[in-house]
Amino acid sequence: MADDETHLFRTSWSLYDALSEKNYMFHREIYALIASLLQQRRERGGYSMIDLGCGNTRFLAPCLKAAPPVRYDGVDLSSTALDEARSHLSGLENITLRCQDMLHALHEREEASLDTIFSSFAVHHLDGAEKQQLFHACARALSPGGVFILVDIAREEGQTRQQYLDTYLHTMRSQWTAVRPEDLDAACAHVAAYDFPETVADLQQMAANAAFGESTLVDRFAQHHVLAFHR
Repeated sequence: MADDETHLFRTSWSLYDALSEKNYMFHREIYALIASLLQQRRERGGYSMIDLGCGNTRFLAPCLKAAPPVRYDGVDLSSTALDEARSHLSGLENITLRCQDMLHALHEREEASLDTIFSSFAVHHLDGAEKQQLFHACARALSPGGVFILVDIAREEGQTRQQYLDTYLHTMRSQWTAVRPEDLDAACAHVAAYDFPETVADLQQMAANAAFGESTLVDRFAQHHVLAFHR
């Protein structure tokens, strides 16, 4: 397979699981928030969701089971992750999992057909123009009152990408001590080559350009952010 931004996780999804298991990227805190947000959506009535870059849904699946959507579509480029997702999502109804690029998946949707779009730690792999395209595609796919929930890394205001990488890679090398050295090397190489985080202000501007209404920073944990963009 091509050596691109998804190669590491297509070939070794267990590495991502190893990192998230140690909570180095604050998955526990983040998905407690996601569970609450989805419960709020559920209380307002049935909701449909597409999950862009869904991975193996290990952390999202319990949230979905607590607040079941009417329909869930998971999209990812890793067939390995999708195979695992089928197991994690067992018991939920109207589940579709597709090995597909996230932008292509959105372009295939009918306009205003979704209540909720979700993406976790995937959008930062896109370049700036692709991120803007994603926001436009999300805006077209969401029904009025819909929401795009984004979990991702972000740079500080005024921080360059290289400054961000220097800080993040130092944290990985100094604090991610339970990861095997060879796995840490692979993860650091992936971050250095393929992480292109925006600032929160940049993401909010992209959302505004795509005619989203309110943009909310739900919470942040170091460089890891939870944002909600409302139609």
